[in-house]
Amino acid sequence: MMFESPDALAAQIPDGALVAMPPDNSLPSVALAKALIRKGARGLRLLGVPVSGFATDILIGAGCVAEVETSAVSLGEAGFAPRFGAALKEGRITVRDATCPAIHTMLQAAEKGVPFMPLRGLIGSDILAHRPDWKVVPNPFAADGKDPIVLLPAKQPDFAVFHAAMADSEGNVWLGRRRECATIAHASRAALVTVERVVEGNFLEDERMAAGAIGATYVTGFAIAERGARPSALLDEYGFDAAYVADYARAAKTEAGFRAWLDREVFSTPAKVAAE
Repeated sequence: MMFESPDALAAQIPDGALVAMPPDNSLPSVALAKALIRKGARGLRLLGVPVSGFATDILIGAGCVAEVETSAVSLGEAGFAPRFGAALKEGRITVRDATCPAIHTMLQAAEKGVPFMPLRGLIGSDILAHRPDWKVVPNPFAADGKDPIVLLPAKQPDFAVFHAAMADSEGNVWLGRRRECATIAHASRAALVTVERVVEGNFLEDERMAAGAIGATYVTGFAIAERGARPSALLDEYGFDAAYVADYARAAKTEAGFRAWLDREVFSTPAKVAAE
C-alpha cells in the first residue's frame, strides 16, 4: 500500500470543501492542517467534532476558512483562540453555532444513511432561533401529540481529517478508544489520515487491536507524519505540549505575530515524504 506525504493529502482537498476535524483532546491532524496552509487552501468549511481548537485556529489565521460549525473554539488552558476571535470580529468568517450532542447526532445520521435523527435537550434554548435547518416537530408516538422533539438533518462532510498512532499494511487504522474519529470517517465522503508509523499485519484479525481499529474501507488516503498531532497529545504516544500552545497563543494575538509564527512553524518546516 502506498503512503503519501501530508502535502499530497492536502492537495486532494479542494477549496470550499466541508472538512470534519476532531478536538484537541482526541486525534487532530495538525500536520495536515499545516499542509493545507502551505497549499494555500481557501473557503474551507470546518466542522468541529464537537469542538474546535488549535488546528482550526491556525487555518483561520492563514485565511483558509470561510465557515466554522462547532460548539466552541478554544485553546483550552491557553485561553481563547486568537485568530478565530479576530476573524469573527472582522466579519471574515461565518460561524454556525451548534452543541456537542447535535454535531454527533447529525454525523450519526449520515453514518447510518438516514436523512435525519431526533434529539432532545435543545428545546427551550436560544440556539434553535439561529438554526432554521433544525426542525421542532411533535413526537408522532406520543398519545396526546404534545411531546415536541427536534429533528436534525444528516451531516455528511466531504472529508474527515484526523491523526492516528498507526496503520497496518492492509490499510486499517488504529484509533484506540477515540471512536468519534470512526464516526467522522463513516459519515464522510472521504477520510484522509496521518499516522505515526506503519506496521505489518492486520488489526482486524487481532482480538486485542480490532476494537480500536477502523477498516481500510473507510480510509481514502494515508500519510506518515511523525508527531503529526503535536501540540495535542496522542494516546499513550506523547503528551500535550502546553508550552508550544502557550507560545502560539502569545504570538497569534497580533496578525504580525501570527505571520511570524507561520513562517517559522509552517513554511520553514519541510514536509516529510513517506515511503511505501
